[in-house]
Amino acid sequence: MAMNLDDKKVVVSEVAAVAASAHSAVAAEYRGLSVAQMTELRSQARSSGVYLRVVKNTLARRAVEGTDFECMQEGFVGPLLLAFSEEDPGAAARLMKGFAKTHDRLQVKLVSFGGQLLGVADLDRLAELPTRDEAISQLMAVMRAPLDKFARTLNEVPGKMVRTVAAIRDQKQAAA
Repeated sequence: MAMNLDDKKVVVSEVAAVAASAHSAVAAEYRGLSVAQMTELRSQARSSGVYLRVVKNTLARRAVEGTDFECMQEGFVGPLLLAFSEEDPGAAARLMKGFAKTHDRLQVKLVSFGGQLLGVADLDRLAELPTRDEAISQLMAVMRAPLDKFARTLNEVPGKMVRTVAAIRDQKQAAA
C-alpha cells in the first residue's frame, strides 16, 4: 500500500521522536520471517520496552537525521527492522540476540550505541549490559561492602575476646 506525503511525515516524526530519546538501536534484516514470527517478535519487544518498527530506508534515514543514530544511515539497505531501546541500553540487543537464536532468518546488520556505529560482533557486549535494576543492585553492593567489612571488624574484637576466654576455660578444665 502506497503512503501519501502526510503518512510519511507522520512515520518520520514518530521514529525521530523515539530515536531522539532512545539509548541504543539495532537494525536487522527480517526477510523470510513469517507473520506469526514477526508478531511474536513485536510482542516480545513490547514487553521488554523496545520500540520496533519496519520503516522504508529513505524514511529511516530522514528520521535518524540529527540524532545519535545518524551514523547508521549508510547501512540502511534492504528490508530492515529498526529496534530502539527506550528503557535500558541493552534491551534491543538482548531482544534481537535472543530472537535470532531461535529464528536464523533474522540477521542483525547494524548496531549503534552512544552515537557510534558498532560492529555486529558487539551485539553480544551490548546485550550483556545490566538492566537498570541490576545496575542499581551492583551499585548498592559496592556501596554497602565497606560498611559490612567495618561491622565484621568491630564484631571481631569481642569475638576474639570470647574465643580467648573459652580457650582459657578449656585449658583450666583440662588441667583440673
